[in-house]
Amino acid sequence: MIRVSSLTKQYGDFTAVKDVTFTCRPGRVTGFLGPNGAGKTTTMRVMVGLTPATAGEVTIGGHHYRDIPNPGRHVGVLLDASAQHAGRTGREILALGAKQMGLPAGRVDEMLDLVSLSDTESSRRLRNYSLGMRQRLGIAHALLGDPSVLILDEPANGLDPAGIRWMRGLLKDYADRGGTVLLSSHLLNEVELVADEMILIGRGQIVASGTKQELLAGRSGGGTHVTALDVASLSSALESAGYTVSAAGDGLRVEADPVQVGQVAADKQIVLTDLRPAEGGLENLFLELTADTQRESITSEGVAV
Repeated sequence: MIRVSSLTKQYGDFTAVKDVTFTCRPGRVTGFLGPNGAGKTTTMRVMVGLTPATAGEVTIGGHHYRDIPNPGRHVGVLLDASAQHAGRTGREILALGAKQMGLPAGRVDEMLDLVSLSDTESSRRLRNYSLGMRQRLGIAHALLGDPSVLILDEPANGLDPAGIRWMRGLLKDYADRGGTVLLSSHLLNEVELVADEMILIGRGQIVASGTKQELLAGRSGGGTHVTALDVASLSSALESAGYTVSAAGDGLRVEADPVQVGQVAADKQIVLTDLRPAEGGLENLFLELTADTQRESITSEGVAV
């Protein structure tokens, strides 16, 4: 479990993170979302001891990161896929990590196979890697010690669509086996597909948190898009059931969740041809809550936050 308690980080007069509190639980993927410059990376750097907090604290499994013996065996970290010696090969980077953690040499081959880096690719020097290959190597390094916690900052950068799908499956499987995952991104759609709950941050402060359903509860802009063989009859049935209905392309937008809409259609024996959450609900909420933060901030020390 990751517990962030009243965390604040200041650089001179600039406050990068202000009174941030949240918890990441085992068996769940927690999405950490915000525009560039919102404070995500600063928060994660504090988590793993790379940046000292001005106030507050972060504990992982009840301990400060600096107090965890052989931390790579307990906490897997990927903050910068290029933060390795550019002259070393991918295999050498993993082999050094395995040696430092006291792992058998065979663990390197297991991880290279897991992230689909071939023998030829793992023999290349890091400077010759594409960004996507660096991300795969970084994920392999984070998983090398079979940790119980993963802290990943923008891990999908540089991955192609197949790679992003692979990563989603990997993280879901990891959480299903009891792992704790904190996944940072400024791309809502990427995180929405894998996260069990989400934390939205803007200008260094938490602006909302919860599951997708909790975040959208009681807000306009969500709802359901539905089409049917008899759209007019469906519209009438939904309005009679008390739902707000409006035209949307060749179908309807309904202020209700898909299960409620499907139930009305089933009760009236109306055949549906499309039924899905209306697009833009969570995205609109995200943009609304972070509207004044859609820019990247640089501190006086030149640190992107």
